[in-house]
Amino acid sequence: MERVAVDLAVASTMELVNAASAIAAELARREPPESAAACLELTEALSTANDMNEAALTGFVSVVDAGREVQRWGFPSTQSWLRNRLGMRDARAKERLVLARQRHRLTEVTGRWSAGDLPLGYAATIAGAVARLDDEDCAAAEKILLGMVDQDFSAGKVASFGRRIRDVIAERDGTEPAPDGAQRGYDRSWIDSTRSLDGGRYIKGWLNAEDAAIWDGTLGPLAKPAGSDDRRDLSERTAAALSSVLSGGHKATKVTVICDLDTLTGGTAPGRLTDGTPIPAEQARRIALAAGVSPLLLGRGHVPLYLGYRERFATPGQRRVLEALYPTCAVVGCEVPGTLSEVDHVNGWALGNSPTDIDQLTLTCGFHNRYKAAHPGRITVRRDTEGRYSYRLQQPGTDVGRETGTPIAVGRPPPWNQAA
Repeated sequence: MERVAVDLAVASTMELVNAASAIAAELARREPPESAAACLELTEALSTANDMNEAALTGFVSVVDAGREVQRWGFPSTQSWLRNRLGMRDARAKERLVLARQRHRLTEVTGRWSAGDLPLGYAATIAGAVARLDDEDCAAAEKILLGMVDQDFSAGKVASFGRRIRDVIAERDGTEPAPDGAQRGYDRSWIDSTRSLDGGRYIKGWLNAEDAAIWDGTLGPLAKPAGSDDRRDLSERTAAALSSVLSGGHKATKVTVICDLDTLTGGTAPGRLTDGTPIPAEQARRIALAAGVSPLLLGRGHVPLYLGYRERFATPGQRRVLEALYPTCAVVGCEVPGTLSEVDHVNGWALGNSPTDIDQLTLTCGFHNRYKAAHPGRITVRRDTEGRYSYRLQQPGTDVGRETGTPIAVGRPPPWNQAA
């Protein structure tokens, strides 16, 4: 059994973290006691300790975020680092980032949380409630919401009040509350989007007067009933109008349905979208009819897929192929959709190593495309049995090549291309 001896008064932060890790590892290995009463007491004590660990962890994240350290490691954002490096779900990563960015404004919350007097759930709820408030309102909101905590309100009830915190502040200060439907005091428009388990998306937000005018002027005419037999309510018509605008209208819609010819002509085999989402055959045919059918052919005489070294940019046909092959950026863990990514020459077109041929191209988001060009030695390139490329980021200071771990020599063809 490993022994842990730490002088708390003089130990460094790293020594404390190592000691906490060793204790956590030993706890995880042990079987829980048989006594339910003992387990209840231990759970409450350990939960408080975990809350204090989370407070320390949030402090580390705040420094990482402020220093933009994750960009040096090849991550486009702190939230991306939390998701892909630490394995957090998107909602958890977002919650931790909000806590990190608000802790310096929530001095009382941070103090009580760090001392074990405030559970993580309450701290996260208050941080989320004040994220869009100015400093003066933030201080007022902190006092109001902590007062509710002290009155034993549940975290859910505090969150409910947090969503209408400006009205609560107005009531407390005796100022006139903002009327329903009018501006609620936010400086900028905002929209929150949460993905549901079935692939759908919940949306909530607020638009200022200027953006609301654009919304009404653009969607209002499109959201009118299509005829006397249009049974959709206003909410459904507005959603349909928004989808039409986002896709550029039926003529400009960029929807690629990947399916068998049998499905298109009445078969039952399901199709899929470019992000891998499976769709029933009937829905695939409906999308094809609404957006127009664009054949995706990998054959001679149909789409010019091989352009060699004379052409720098991929053709629209090549891009359609790549969007079908890569639902997201080729960097492992990056979730930027392929439709919003850039075409990347795997071995670098500027060095003359990679022609504009379909089997030498992939899709990367703008951030990782520039990162790969600036740091070719920090990218490991792999190709699967189906011909798709994937990129893995390496730690700063580690230069590796493709699959073999061979150093990349910038300015001359990489080792895997010399034998070609």
